[in-house]
Amino acid sequence: MKYEDLKILDELKEKGSITEEEYQREKAKILNEGRASAHGDRRPLFGLTENTYLMLMHLSQFAGFLLPVAGFVVPILLWTMNRGQSTMVDMHGKNIVNFMISYLIYVSLLCIILIGIPLAIVLGLLYTLLVILASVKASNGEYWKYPFTIQFIK
Repeated sequence: MKYEDLKILDELKEKGSITEEEYQREKAKILNEGRASAHGDRRPLFGLTENTYLMLMHLSQFAGFLLPVAGFVVPILLWTMNRGQSTMVDMHGKNIVNFMISYLIYVSLLCIILIGIPLAIVLGLLYTLLVILASVKASNGEYWKYPFTIQFIK
């Protein structure tokens, strides 16, 4: 199907019906659609590409800054709603949940029992940095496991 579309596109370019810019743009769309279906790149929600959706899943952990429990609930909802549609959504969702649970354990043990507020600040900054790093990696189509994460869900 995509070869037929490319052939038609070439004919339109040769006839002068479309400009070189239009040709390149449409060619990229055709090739990306083929790559997307071959790699399982679906549009899980709101018409987003898979990479954008994965990035949103990671960044949704920051929803906790707006509503205390939302940073935990929103990523889980995004994962559970679309884990059956994409293996990447399932992998990233499990990674996010494992990271959140692990981080909660580390914060509880280290901050409350041992050291206190200074470590809480450091861990808060580390958490923010790791979520941003994972979001950028997801946006680029890479799977990156959060460091020091306990695998509760496999």
